[in-house]
Amino acid sequence: MGQHRLWRWQYKTAPYLFIMPFFILFAIFSLYPFLFSFYISLTKWNGSSNKAFIGLDNYKDLLSNREFWDSILNSIQLFVLYVPVMILLALLFAVLLNQSWMKLKGFFRTVFFVPNIISVVAVTFVFSMMFNTHDGLINKLLMNAGWTHEAIPWLDSPWWAKLTVAFMVLYRWLGYNMLLLMAGLQNIPADLYESAKMDGATPAQAFWSITVPLIRKIIAFCTILSTIGTFSLFTEPFILTKGGPLKSTTTPVLLLYQESFQNFHFGYASSIAVCFFFLMMTLTIVQLKLFRDDNS
Repeated sequence: MGQHRLWRWQYKTAPYLFIMPFFILFAIFSLYPFLFSFYISLTKWNGSSNKAFIGLDNYKDLLSNREFWDSILNSIQLFVLYVPVMILLALLFAVLLNQSWMKLKGFFRTVFFVPNIISVVAVTFVFSMMFNTHDGLINKLLMNAGWTHEAIPWLDSPWWAKLTVAFMVLYRWLGYNMLLLMAGLQNIPADLYESAKMDGATPAQAFWSITVPLIRKIIAFCTILSTIGTFSLFTEPFILTKGGPLKSTTTPVLLLYQESFQNFHFGYASSIAVCFFFLMMTLTIVQLKLFRDDNS
């Protein structure tokens, strides 16, 4: 009887014991830092003196600070500049590399994916030299080809700086999204395309009627990751433009860094982190609803 009760107890508790390590690690490395950050956001603290509780004053200052809203606007503009183009090109290249007649598939996959595994710091330094206004390679090529007679201020003009950062992020993440979409394409049964061809469907019709609907969730996944990544940009604008010129490439995460580790306003920086979390959660929920299947 005792052994039977022991077996029943083990049967009921074993699943919880197996999943307990995840929840312990989640509580230590995710939940506790978030709760502590929220607590810090309610205080005035420079990292050394005692914390002074000030309630929601940091949030009031943040929501009335134009610099914070400008960082949000910068991220939106960067998103518009590169994410639609990146998803479209990634889907196009994924479809091409998924064709049976395509040669050297492994080579092209490697070429597209290599920028993603190269150190972002190294890539940023290379881009900073290539897009230098005065002696950069890009301006020299354009001027020698006769396409422009004046050096383009890639890193010295707000508009061109945004475009340069967007181009660099596009270069780094195009191959990653392409591989995700290729994985989805390879799960589509070939019979569907054969049936569509027998029914007289053109390749374009098959693409919009079969390919896009069946990889809709992967496109949504890529879009959500790209959205979070755009608002979380730090290394690229930090090294490439220092958030300038005129703070035109300052993102919320870069602003958070400046307020915390340069100005030592840890309470104010924590309020940025908390607002950023809820902003990303809201955008993710909205995008999930937009990409939701009609039948789900």
